[in-house]
Amino acid sequence: MNAKLFHNLLTYFTAAIWLINGFFCKVLNFVPRHQMIVGEILGNENAFIFTKIIGFSEIAMAIWIITKFKAKINAISQMFIIALMNILEFILVPDLLLWGKMNIIFAFLFISLIFYNQFILTKKFK
Repeated sequence: MNAKLFHNLLTYFTAAIWLINGFFCKVLNFVPRHQMIVGEILGNENAFIFTKIIGFSEIAMAIWIITKFKAKINAISQMFIIALMNILEFILVPDLLLWGKMNIIFAFLFISLIFYNQFILTKKFK
């Protein structure tokens, strides 16, 4: 498989993760644990609305990824958001995470995938 095709596949895979987490897990509330996490961190009285806002923001991130507009800034933004979110969850609500404190490993792997796709793989076909 050539580098450009692999890059495109990873790009769509990354966008799909943001879309699934935003739309299905948060906006449609198919995974109520997400709203519980938001409630624990930002307060239960506003958890519903903040969860929806986060969900729509994740959908916007998916669209931004697919457009490839300012892709490097996008990748840096994703890596920062994922790191910040997972560090906060690791410290504040590890008991609500799917894999507990091990979630941080999956976050690191996802950040690594984004970094590889945008900053290493793209050099192979430029």
